[in-house]
Amino acid sequence: MTQATLHMHQKVTFAVNRYEIFADNGGEPGQLIAFVEQKRLKFKEEVTIYTDSSKSTVLARFKARKVIDLGSGYDVTDGGGQSIGLFRKDFGKSLVNSTWHLDQPGRPTVTGRERNGGIAVLRRLWNVLPIIENIPFPFRYHFDFASDGTPVFSVDKKTWLRDHYRIDIADAAIDQRLVIAQAVAVDALQAR
Repeated sequence: MTQATLHMHQKVTFAVNRYEIFADNGGEPGQLIAFVEQKRLKFKEEVTIYTDSSKSTVLARFKARKVIDLGSGYDVTDGGGQSIGLFRKDFGKSLVNSTWHLDQPGRPTVTGRERNGGIAVLRRLWNVLPIIENIPFPFRYHFDFASDGTPVFSVDKKTWLRDHYRIDIADAAIDQRLVIAQAVAVDALQAR
């Protein structure tokens, strides 16, 4: 399952955040390749990624190592429970510009940062201002993930109000399941 471009759409419902990840079809979303329903307000985050909306086959999972995850990591496993990597938010650097670190066994660490520092600061202010804090952040934001300065993948929010993302994978050696898990986390865990 290697695809240079993926599309991720989020739909917010009362109890869950729903994510659908699609293969690319000429620049538009094609076949559904992954499906996630993240339950809100869990004390220890655990997210299961399925191959489709029937939720019959597990593609991958990620689970927080600790209840309070400020600097902790998230273990990512395959459908059989075998480790395929981990990711963690860099709490100190993320105070200004969100930064994530992604590790896949046998490969150098991949670091992802928000592309636009001004949008990063504006997003933080948005989340603490009374009244507007409950309104979805209307600006697009983007994350670039690289290893030693070489691009690995990017997660780009493509729409202003709806959460539609384009995921471009530049390095074919990165595990696509790990990329999908990190892309979901960039949206689902960003405010934490």
